[in-house]
Amino acid sequence: MQITHLVTHSGGFHADELLSSVILSRLFPEAELVRSREVAWITPGPGKIIYDVGRDYDAEARLFDHHQRPNPLRENGQPYSSFGLIWAHYGRDYLRALEVPEADIDAVHAGFDAGFVLPVDLLDNGAIDPSAAGPLAGMTLPELLETLKPVFDDRGAGADDRAFAAALPVARAFVEAGVRGRAAKRRAEAMVFEAIEAAGASQVLELPMGMPFRSAVEAAGADHLLFVIHPRGEDWALTTIRKSGGSFENRADLPEGWAGLTDAALEEASGVAGAKFCHNGRFIAVAASHEAVRAMADLAVAEAG
Repeated sequence: MQITHLVTHSGGFHADELLSSVILSRLFPEAELVRSREVAWITPGPGKIIYDVGRDYDAEARLFDHHQRPNPLRENGQPYSSFGLIWAHYGRDYLRALEVPEADIDAVHAGFDAGFVLPVDLLDNGAIDPSAAGPLAGMTLPELLETLKPVFDDRGAGADDRAFAAALPVARAFVEAGVRGRAAKRRAEAMVFEAIEAAGASQVLELPMGMPFRSAVEAAGADHLLFVIHPRGEDWALTTIRKSGGSFENRADLPEGWAGLTDAALEEASGVAGAKFCHNGRFIAVAASHEAVRAMADLAVAEAG
């Protein structure tokens, strides 16, 4: 059946129906987006997908609300918002529309749900206190998207609808970036696994370019790896590997004597011709050539040992 109308409620908006609109308008670009609370619009019918309004969840009728009781829950008991419901039913097709490889669809869908969709669902349902984000509470995506609503005394005709339309491309940019990043991470993991196999027992992992690597290193159980090298423009970078995603502590730091040095001073301290820079935090260094960065990596391994 052709979808002709995407229907959500009128008035002020929240992140969940705005983000749902991102998904649906990509899949059904010819459909008209209608914001209304009129019974005729929010009653299921041919050609309509109704979300965040309608007081029912009935996927066969293409009705995706979550405000009713009992409200729809995930298998683990966590509540859905309309965004979670739309993602559960249409997310995989959305990923295909963004040309995510079929082999990665399930993994990207699950990862995006856990890291992007679920937090929106929890905040929308009051299942998590915004203050959990601490000083950054006002910088969460749902809060930022809601700042795009009209101010309280902008009550001109159509103000809410104009603000919603203006907010939609902003929300779309975040959703698409989130998907692209997760899909890229899957591509990077395959490359990192291959590089780990090539590295063998070496404590230095060489990658063909800069890319996310920590999750693949952990998944591969490559606990022996201490440093990563890769080309960076015309130079080469030497970086540390964090012990975990929630920590800035590294498996090993670069040598203390290199900290904050550049060019000739770093060449003298390291004894490596072509050494160019070492961050004061000792988590990244730069060299002018592959030979130089390998030499720096070997020195870093020796000192860490």
